[in-house]
Amino acid sequence: MSKYLALGATASAFALLAGACGSGSASSGGGASSDQVHQMYTWVSTDNDRAQWQSFVDAAKEKDPNFTLTFDGPAFNDYWTKVKTRMVASDAPCILTTQAARAQELSGLLEPLDSYMEAAGIKASDYNAAMMQGMTVDGHVLALPYDAEPDVLYYNREMFEKAGLQAPSTSYTTEQFLKDAKALTGDGKYGMAVKPLLLGNAPGDFGIAFGGQVSADGKNTLTDPKFVEGVQFAFDLVHKEQVAVAPNAADNDGPAQTAFTSGTAAMIVDGPWMYGSFEKELGDKLGVAVIPTPTGQPRAVIQGSGFGIAKSCPDKQAAFDVLKQLVTPEVIGTVADKQGTVPSVESAMDKWAANKPEDSAEAVRVLLENGTPLVTTTTWNQINTSFQQYSPEGFRGTKTAQDILTDLQNSAG
Repeated sequence: MSKYLALGATASAFALLAGACGSGSASSGGGASSDQVHQMYTWVSTDNDRAQWQSFVDAAKEKDPNFTLTFDGPAFNDYWTKVKTRMVASDAPCILTTQAARAQELSGLLEPLDSYMEAAGIKASDYNAAMMQGMTVDGHVLALPYDAEPDVLYYNREMFEKAGLQAPSTSYTTEQFLKDAKALTGDGKYGMAVKPLLLGNAPGDFGIAFGGQVSADGKNTLTDPKFVEGVQFAFDLVHKEQVAVAPNAADNDGPAQTAFTSGTAAMIVDGPWMYGSFEKELGDKLGVAVIPTPTGQPRAVIQGSGFGIAKSCPDKQAAFDVLKQLVTPEVIGTVADKQGTVPSVESAMDKWAANKPEDSAEAVRVLLENGTPLVTTTTWNQINTSFQQYSPEGFRGTKTAQDILTDLQNSAG
């Protein structure tokens, strides 16, 4: 059953709401309060990030010429620390972004949106259910999502064809994946590219694919046997199976992504938000598949981000009147079409899928159907930072997944 609920006339209702409350007249105050209402604090790591935020502004402005919103912020990895000080300043922007995975961590900064949504006729069921679960903390919605992104396995179609391999199916098993990765390794090329990161990368995504979770009932569950097994499977790709190169702790995404787009590696686990960038480099060679699982039954973590209002905002209603124009189906669909982000509302999915190969679009749809939300704890940032530091030891075989995850579990609580 689809994790989306039918929108019916919701799109029209959103359009009417946005048009009736243009941001040009939204703020009831003046001076600093008005400026803050039309400012957003977010991550701006790359030109792609900036282009995405500008696409939201442009799409909202197309519906309402009076719409105004400026945005700025640090790089993604710095954002989660800096947002905690920036948003308590007297001149803090009223709107901020958060990942669903970080909503728990930023709950002290985010204003509950329930009453504003009710007054505007916006329902949680208008959005992807997994994303709304992640954006809801202690029974309150803290942000409205613009995307719902299941992590995927990207692959190089040409490399598969030259190796005489079939393209991965929507029932791709880890057994077949490993056979393919070995067949694709040789002559300076590798079956897989890996990063030092936990999610949007092989270790955490295989941990989820194997049936594990990173938290339950508000507590970290990093030592869940299934999660440990999946992380170890990913580590083994380097030191045991030798179908990938061990990353360095400082690598972040770059080296692995470059290995994939340059044809040095045939596969990589990443988010759908990278589709546009990968397609520019690989063109028709780019394929999208489900994350392999031991049984062939797809299971993937659904990540995504959304817009929230700062508790420090002096005019929260005015800020919500701006925010809601960013999350209408029309705006989300326009950005999905332009930037490649998987939309958080089902009515916009056709725009996203329109210019993509049918098998790639189908893989994402299947993962949305079989995905699990990424729900974390307040120590998620600490966990990610520590995993990135120690994962190279796991890939090189000097520590096991059990060793690393037990240490993280004990230190993060």
